[in-house]
Amino acid sequence: MSFQNLNLNGSMLRVVKRVGYTEPTPIQARTIPHILKGRDIVGCAQTGTGKTAAFVLPIVQLLRQNPTARRIRVLALAPTRELAAQINDEFGRFTQGSPLKHTVVFGGVGQQPQVDALRRGVDILVATPGRLQDLMNQGYIHLDNIEIFVLDEADRMLDMGFIHDVKRIIKRLPKQRQTLLFSATMPAAIVDLSKSILIKPVRVEANPQATTVEKIEQSVYFVDSGDKRELLKHLLRDSASERVLVFARTKHRANNLAKQLNRARFPAEAIHGNKSQTARTRALARFKTGHTPVLVATDIAARGLDIDAVSHVINFDLPREPESYVHRIGRTARAGASGIACSFCGADERKLLHSIERLIRQPIPVVAEHPYASAIAAAPPSAPPRKPSNANRRRRARRRKAV
Repeated sequence: MSFQNLNLNGSMLRVVKRVGYTEPTPIQARTIPHILKGRDIVGCAQTGTGKTAAFVLPIVQLLRQNPTARRIRVLALAPTRELAAQINDEFGRFTQGSPLKHTVVFGGVGQQPQVDALRRGVDILVATPGRLQDLMNQGYIHLDNIEIFVLDEADRMLDMGFIHDVKRIIKRLPKQRQTLLFSATMPAAIVDLSKSILIKPVRVEANPQATTVEKIEQSVYFVDSGDKRELLKHLLRDSASERVLVFARTKHRANNLAKQLNRARFPAEAIHGNKSQTARTRALARFKTGHTPVLVATDIAARGLDIDAVSHVINFDLPREPESYVHRIGRTARAGASGIACSFCGADERKLLHSIERLIRQPIPVVAEHPYASAIAAAPPSAPPRKPSNANRRRRARRRKAV
């Protein structure tokens, strides 16, 4: 399969060549032709599958084929600032050299530069729900002319509590539009939403739901909670650990872990929701360039971020939601590369591990030989006491009477 087979026109094929794409990923091959035909889409794909380009490429071609006076014709809604910025960058790559204008709006930064960009006129708007509603309420954004609506990471919108905001925004969109919904998983609430906003959609699935990227080498280390920090340092001493993304459960834990790693001469930074947008952008930039080889993150970084050459993902804490495991480890092995995902499991996390293994439908290989191995953590959970059957209860009653 090549991009020439996907109904892209000559100018878009030249753009594809310029940005260095050689052949489409499965989600691109299965999605682009349907979008170009104007079909609604439900796309279910893992992270790192080229999903963003799967909708950006055909959208840009459709807009260039039907130029209009500058107004917002495309709205792409994303759950996090980082993902919104990434989508906007992707539109920038594919609109370069064309008259199309795009911008992104999100919270955590001053709104005036965003308002100025909107006043100059844009064709494509990428936004997070909160800032979008703020600017709509102030009269800076009108959605009357939207032709294409993209809802990206829909399940993450649900997880983060944005689903009601999304529904309010959808009510402001024209009824006649093309809608593209993408989600890594399809919980019942997202299935219901898709049925209410899509018209005879084409379902596109690049990989089965909740599967993990095949090129990721997964492993689990049983370790006492108090030894996790030393085990992390032990793994970071490996020369193969070039760019490591470490996931912690809480913001406080991420901050402390980054500080402790720096004291141990492992350059690290933390990224989470309490960090300012400027600090988050700076930490990501330093991680992407390799200046800071270790990034400690909460689940805010688990979805949508496109960070090249992440050699290792380390789950310092196992996630409470097993689906988050799939999204976390999807930060490595992107764009066809291989990657390593290591998970630390304490005695109190064994149930979380079993939930993950049930979700991905496979056991995660155990690394038994390491300096901080915990026999207690590795032991299987004790089975709950079985209730005696009615027959056993009757036998015990007869014995008591006999005594």
